[in-house]
Amino acid sequence: MRRDDVTRADGTWLGLALEVPGSPRPGLCVFTAGRRLLIAQESRPVLFALVDEHFDGVDFWRTDAYRSVVPPLRAATARGLAGSPERWAHRYAAALAEAPDGPLHEGRWLLTDDAQVRGGRGASESPASYWSEMIADGHPDGYLDWHLHNCGWEFLPLRPLPPADDGRVKAYRKQVREGTLPPVLVWWVSGFDSFVILDGHARLAAAIAESADPPLLELRRALPREDLAAGTDEAAAFYAYELARFAGLRAVHGPTVPDGAATAGPQLVRLLHDLHTTSRPTWAWPLPGGEARWELLAREATGGREWPGGG
Repeated sequence: MRRDDVTRADGTWLGLALEVPGSPRPGLCVFTAGRRLLIAQESRPVLFALVDEHFDGVDFWRTDAYRSVVPPLRAATARGLAGSPERWAHRYAAALAEAPDGPLHEGRWLLTDDAQVRGGRGASESPASYWSEMIADGHPDGYLDWHLHNCGWEFLPLRPLPPADDGRVKAYRKQVREGTLPPVLVWWVSGFDSFVILDGHARLAAAIAESADPPLLELRRALPREDLAAGTDEAAAFYAYELARFAGLRAVHGPTVPDGAATAGPQLVRLLHDLHTTSRPTWAWPLPGGEARWELLAREATGGREWPGGG
């Protein structure tokens, strides 16, 4: 798997682009059957979901079958990589590349620390309160409300967060206070309009217990390389067109007309930035057997739960 750093116009690190070679279907996969969704890890159903009939949100049921795609992180490693999302991104990318039950499949991906909650929290709102609101609560079942936080963007744990007095959480709370907490790894799944937590459930619980904002790394699909090349050519053509247009105006109206670089230059920068950071929808595969298969699996996993509006 090829990795390339992505930077902002000022040269600061933005994320890590991952070029994943041919892998037709990942071990951690989203399946669809109409309004019914299923996240499965290899052969294990992890999460069942049903988009409600008015498309206001998603009912879900977790099965406790999810296993993290990142190996356990030692405290010494956390101290060595503390404060460096770039180095953490490379470490997580290596773990994802080696995980047969992870979400990566063929294409281009972006791993970035730009996943801090869209819009942010109010200055008077504590991190503990804010993050508690942003997490889709309920176990084994719950509801993702797409109107609650400006069209989704909640965080969906694939297993319940442990309590504040859990042994792992206590250890991570110390790392929160020391500023060495490893990032929580999340995956943007467009079908849920939410971030799915891949690794760091206990770390997120520790940050909330300490009323601190957790460090995050977000994994999402990005534009493929061929689209990047075409988009770059279009952006360059736009820049050249704007300079030529301003040159024409200068020829008619004189040197009081600017040359256009001050306007077209920042536009070019924004276009190129957007090309490298634009998300693509999450791939999902048709569930073999369709709705009938989903209904059977869901009944087995939930003990015959009735789904609201599931007709």
